[in-house]
Amino acid sequence: MEGTGGDGPSAAAAALDQRRHELSKLFQHYLDKSTPHSLYRWIGTVCLVLLYAVRVYYVQGFYIVTYGLGIYLLNLLIGFLSPLVDPELEPSEGPSLPTKGSDEFKPFIRRLPEFKFWYAITKAFCVAFLMTFFSMFDVPVFWPILLCYWIVLLFLTMKRQIMHMIKYRYIPFNLGKQVSCSLKQIA
Repeated sequence: MEGTGGDGPSAAAAALDQRRHELSKLFQHYLDKSTPHSLYRWIGTVCLVLLYAVRVYYVQGFYIVTYGLGIYLLNLLIGFLSPLVDPELEPSEGPSLPTKGSDEFKPFIRRLPEFKFWYAITKAFCVAFLMTFFSMFDVPVFWPILLCYWIVLLFLTMKRQIMHMIKYRYIPFNLGKQVSCSLKQIA
């Protein structure tokens, strides 16, 4: 006779864990396949953003969810625009940003790579979209105040980030092949 003690629940839990693991591997497989297709990934994310915007506009609510999403996106943007090693905080022996015209060009390495930036944004919009289906997240607020506060935060943080870029002379975007050129080399 078979034992009736703990076999039933543990077998079901093991089967559920196995299924979760298989789905996780399948999801990771498709995520890995999407890595080189950045344009299509971003087009999909823009479609998701538009879907979220239409949902919030149609429901006329969930402004606090949208505000929280905006703060999170601003945090991601700062990570995307920042160098991996901040010259202000950690002078390191590894790759660093050139600070003088005679310094050798070193590529810009982001604190938050583009793929992780895209993935975090997409995940955030999916979570926010799902939250719009639950009324407990629809906290009544006066949305123009939240919008003004978010714009002030955007202005102040981007001003700080741009001043940091100017101070340490880096551009967080690839604009083609970089050539170091000085006036002495031209003449």
